[in-house]
Amino acid sequence: MREYLLVFLVAAATTYLLTVVAREIALRTGAVASVRDRDVHVVPIPYLGGLAMLGGLVAAYVVARQLPFLSLSGSFVFRDAGVVLIAGALICAVGVLDDLFELDALTKLGGQVLAAGFLIAFGIQYVFFAGSDGTQFLLQPAQGALLTGFVVVATVNAVNFVDGLDGLAAGVVCIGALAFFLYCYQLANINHVTLATTGALLSASLAGACAGFLPHNFNQARLFMGDSGSMLIGLVLSASAVTLTGQFSADQISEGASGSQASFVPTLLPLLLPVSILIVPMLDLVLAVVRRTRAGRSPFAPDKQHLHHRLLEIGHSHRRAVLIMYLWAALVAFGTVLVSLYSERTWTWVAVGAMAAVTIGLTFLLPKLHRPLKGGGDAGDGGGGTPGHPLPGSA
Repeated sequence: MREYLLVFLVAAATTYLLTVVAREIALRTGAVASVRDRDVHVVPIPYLGGLAMLGGLVAAYVVARQLPFLSLSGSFVFRDAGVVLIAGALICAVGVLDDLFELDALTKLGGQVLAAGFLIAFGIQYVFFAGSDGTQFLLQPAQGALLTGFVVVATVNAVNFVDGLDGLAAGVVCIGALAFFLYCYQLANINHVTLATTGALLSASLAGACAGFLPHNFNQARLFMGDSGSMLIGLVLSASAVTLTGQFSADQISEGASGSQASFVPTLLPLLLPVSILIVPMLDLVLAVVRRTRAGRSPFAPDKQHLHHRLLEIGHSHRRAVLIMYLWAALVAFGTVLVSLYSERTWTWVAVGAMAAVTIGLTFLLPKLHRPLKGGGDAGDGGGGTPGHPLPGSA
C-alpha cells in the first residue's frame, strides 16, 4: 500500500508542477478556449492540461519500476501498463491537435478507435466474464476486441461529455480511479495473491494525476484539460479495468470478501466498471444523442442541456453543482465496488442505501434551502455570476 501511495503522490506532484508548463505552452500556441454560448466560463481559458496529466502518469510509471515491491512483480504488470500509456500518449496527441485546430468529430473518433485498436493489438482486451460459480464465459478474440473497443471509446466520450464545469471531469475520474484501485487491491488481498497488478498501478497513477490537476482546474479554473486530457483519462480508466480479466481467474473475480460466491451481477460489474463508474455522464451522453436526434440535429451538435447545466438551472451554484456530481460518481463507483466484494454483507446494502439517500437529498433539497442571490453567485462562486453563467471556468 505504501508504494501505491508513493505512486499516487508522484503522479499528483508531477502533474501539479507540469500544469504550469502546459499553461504556458497553450498560451504561446493559441490553444485557448474561447467563450461560446453553451459554455459557463466568461473569459478565455488555456487548454492542454492533458499534457501535464500524461507527464504525471509517465513519472509515476518510471518511479514504480524502481520501487522494491512493485519492481519485483510479474513482467506483465509493467508491460501492460506501458502499452496503456503509449495508447494514452497517442490519444492525447489527437486531443492536442483538436485543442489547437478543432478537429471534426469523425476525425477525433478515428483517433479514439486507433488508440483502442493499439490496446487490442497488444493484448489488452476482455478475455472472459465470470459466472457466479466461478465458471468462465470465454469470449472469442474478435468478440473480446469489439467489446473492448466499444467500452474504451464509450468511456472516452463519456468523460469528454462530462467535461463541462471546472474540475468536474478530473474529480469524477479521480473518484472512479480510487474506487477501482480499492477493488483491485482488495480482490488480490482476498485471494491471497500478489498485490502488484496493472489495474492497481494504473488506477493509483490516474487518481494522482487527476488530484494534481484539480488545484489548477477547480472553480475558478486557470487551465482546462481539453480533449487532450479528457480522452487520456477516459482511456486509462477503461483500459485499467480491461486488464483485470487478463490477471485474475474467474474463481478469483467471483469470490466475495466473505469467502462465499457472489451473485452473477456483482461478478459481472467489475468487468464493466468504467461503464458503471461513468453511468451518470454516459446517461448524459445517451440523453444528448436522443435529444438532438429528435430535434433533427446531428448527435454531435453541441448544446447547453447537459446534466451539469440542469443542476445550474435548478439553483445550484457552479461549485456546488460540481460537488453534487462528485457525490453521484462516488455513489455509483464505491457502491459498485462494495456490492462486488461484499454483496452478502447486510452492512453493504445499508451503506449503499444511506449514500443514495444523502446524495438524492443534497441534489434536490439544497437548491431550496440555499438559493443563490439574484444577480450573483453564492460564496462558493466568489460572487459576480448568474445562475446560468456563474463565473469564469468550464472544465
